[in-house]
Amino acid sequence: MTTITPRLNVVREGDGPFVVLSHALGCDLHMWDGVAAQLARAHTVIRYDHRNHGGSEVVPGVLRVETLAQDAADLIAREAGGEPVHFVGLSMGGMTAQALAVRHPELLKTVVIANSAAHYPDQAPWRLRAETVAAKGVAAIAPGAVARWLTPAYAATPEGAVAARALHDTLVRTDAQGYIESCNAVAAIDFRDSNRRIATPTLVIGGLQDEATPMAMSEAMVAQIPGARLATIDAAHLSAVERPIEFAQMLIDYWRSL
Repeated sequence: MTTITPRLNVVREGDGPFVVLSHALGCDLHMWDGVAAQLARAHTVIRYDHRNHGGSEVVPGVLRVETLAQDAADLIAREAGGEPVHFVGLSMGGMTAQALAVRHPELLKTVVIANSAAHYPDQAPWRLRAETVAAKGVAAIAPGAVARWLTPAYAATPEGAVAARALHDTLVRTDAQGYIESCNAVAAIDFRDSNRRIATPTLVIGGLQDEATPMAMSEAMVAQIPGARLATIDAAHLSAVERPIEFAQMLIDYWRSL
């Protein structure tokens, strides 16, 4: 089977050690705006849109998270010139991180897995979501998704309302078939065994109000990954959007501690 290397939309800013930021399903690189602004003061920050998302190419056909990890590996090799990077993934980006850490440890200095999961025992909600998008389009699932992504308290603030609208609009613009394939890829993950082989220093961040990937999922990954540390953040699923300054500081504190 030949793997297509898609054209990815990439934004690079700042100067210093390399940090690569990998976003959630149905989002794009702007999910990281607040965090990137903090990190770019002392790092070279590389953000990108996953295939089938944002300004990146839509690639037809069945998708696996391992393919997203290869996309990330190709991007790192191209952008970082052989220097290992700090790879930070949230949700689907965190799944990409888990696959990447096993397949390409030489590309990584550290891994951060935020608001993510290693396995879904029940795939039915994902199947239902994919079927809804196939029948009615991405707009049909957008309000529910955004409601899960942010805490009601944050979404009620002026800043939160702007963020929620931007996230909603990004999701609705996502190619429907590309979203369905990405949804199926997320549903099918099972990193429970492979996570035991991760040798890269790993931080797992769990959201205390995250209903999409509850704390138990973060705790399970910490138990699987040798030497992994757990940090918590008082936010819902898109913790990097809701608390960007605190999220960025967690990363910096972790990197400094090593």
